[in-house]
Parts: sequence; structure tokens; C-alpha cells
Amino acid sequence: MLDRVREDIDVAFEKDPAARSVPEVLTCYPGLHAIWLHRIAHTLWERGFVLLARLLSHVSRFLTGVEIHPGAEIGRRFFIDHGDGVVIGETAEIGDDVMCYHGVTLGGDSMVPEKRHPTLEDGVTIGAGATLLGPITIGRKASVGAGSVVLEPVPPHCTAIGVPADVVDDCEQTIEEYKQRLDGD
Repeated sequence: MLDRVREDIDVAFEKDPAARSVPEVLTCYPGLHAIWLHRIAHTLWERGFVLLARLLSHVSRFLTGVEIHPGAEIGRRFFIDHGDGVVIGETAEIGDDVMCYHGVTLGGDSMVPEKRHPTLEDGVTIGAGATLLGPITIGRKASVGAGSVVLEPVPPHCTAIGVPADVVDDCEQTIEEYKQRLDGD
């Protein structure tokens, strides 16, 4: 557990040039506090302590301004810069080395109890105020621009911007090729 906290502190120094000292990062980074509390809530959730997990996530939201459902799965070195207004839904999956800015929503698009929130593969960056809706996948090392609304998958190593978001650069795959790969065709 302490190794993960040290790793998170290292990521704060790597991702935020304003980070100046370990005591500052430990006390003044609500995104990290939210992730640490989420890890506890997620463990409780997986062990069947659903109400306790939800209560802890509610307290975390009050303290940090970041709402992470305890059912969400989050990888290593996830960094939330500034934090406030971030919402991560129950079936969201976040890979390793993901960067997320304030005001981001990883939201659902259905009331059906199934996979209904986004999946962010390793190395993804999500800009401030972006909204990602539904069981879409944002490919490895892709980026989503600030204020964008993403309703379709984004292939690896691509950038998506706009409302609704469009891919704006050359990618390893077209969106259609990527959708086919995701669908297993």
C-alpha cells in the first residue's frame, strides 16, 4: 500500500510542474486523496460491503470534489489534476498512466445494469471539462481535448476534439477498423 502511495506521489511530481514538496503533495492534492479513498471504497465494494463503500465514496466527494463510484476499476499511476468536478461512473475502467483534468465526466448512457461507462486504455489524457458517455473505449495513448463530448470510440494514438468529438489527426487505425477490433470481428 505504501509503495502505491509513493508511486502516486512520484506521478504528481512528474505530471504537475507546480508540485514542490512531498508534504505539499500529501496535503494539497485532492485528486490523489480521491484516488486513495477510492482504493479503500473499491476494496469494500468488491468484498460486498456496498453501503459502506458508497458512504466512503460520498465522504470522498464531499472532501475532494471528485466523485468516483466504488465499482469503477482504476489502474496504477492515475492522476487527476485539480480534481474538482470529476465524475467517474460505476462501470468505468481506467488503465495505467492515465491523466485526467478537472471537470471530466466518464458517464453512462443507459439505465440497464451492464457496462455503460467508458474504458480508458493505458496512457490516455483527458482534457478539462471533457464528457465521455457510454461504453466506449479510448485507445492507448489517445487524447481527448478540453470541453469535448465523446460518444464514439477513439483509436490508439489519436486526438479527439469537439462537440461531438471528431478524430483530428492521423491514427494507427481508422475509427471503423478500431470499432471492428473492439467488437471482435
